[in-house]
Amino acid sequence: MGITLKTKEEIEILREGGKRLATILYALKDMVAPGVDTAFLNEQAEQMIRRGGDEPSFLHYRPHGAPRPYPAALCVSVNDEVVHGIPNEKKKILKDGDIVSLDLGLKHNGMFTDMAITVPVGKISPRLTTLLKTTHDALMAGIDAVKAGKRVSAVSEAIEDFVKPTGFGIVEGLSGHGVGHAIHEDPFVPNYRSGGAGPVMKAGLVIALEPMLNLGTKEVVLDPDGYTYRTLDGKPSAHFEHTIVVTEAGAEILTRID
Repeated sequence: MGITLKTKEEIEILREGGKRLATILYALKDMVAPGVDTAFLNEQAEQMIRRGGDEPSFLHYRPHGAPRPYPAALCVSVNDEVVHGIPNEKKKILKDGDIVSLDLGLKHNGMFTDMAITVPVGKISPRLTTLLKTTHDALMAGIDAVKAGKRVSAVSEAIEDFVKPTGFGIVEGLSGHGVGHAIHEDPFVPNYRSGGAGPVMKAGLVIALEPMLNLGTKEVVLDPDGYTYRTLDGKPSAHFEHTIVVTEAGAEILTRID
């Protein structure tokens, strides 16, 4: 699929869908606590999406190369799980000191938005607090680099330049992407300098930016379940994501409440 620019009408649908998605994700954040089963969070996510008349876009989605459709509405990745953790197959109970990434997609009136946050479970260490803040701030640095007329590489460079002094590992095999008509669209938006300038960003381009930072090595491995990526060294990872639309002035975050 080539790059598609969204119309004003489509952006308005995405804006409403993004608001609904952010509202649900922040409600899920408030449910995170020691002793909570990740399957419960998944159930709540699906129920809230369907109550609004929308569809959970990850449920039964099968990305290119995946061995099977994804079995849940919500991706829940705990500690060394980087992304795409399955919440409802093996029992996972959150513990004090964990960090947990909640990644959710929503289809509203035929258009897709995508968002992720990483939250602490109870009291976490100062180093993990720094990891979460750095990952969130790296996302915002990437968003600040977005502007019509600039190339995608400007976003990649902004994220890498922000993270590099911290020493955290920037995951390279997974990246941001276009979104809107489908869950994954062009362009590919790396979180690091990948050697190419990438396409020019034009007003109406909708992309999901999502840096993933590891406490240790940048290297990741794929679990036998076919979806869960985890850090090679077993150290924790954090992930934040927003769906944004490129404008002449910069970027508008679509996955926000106000």
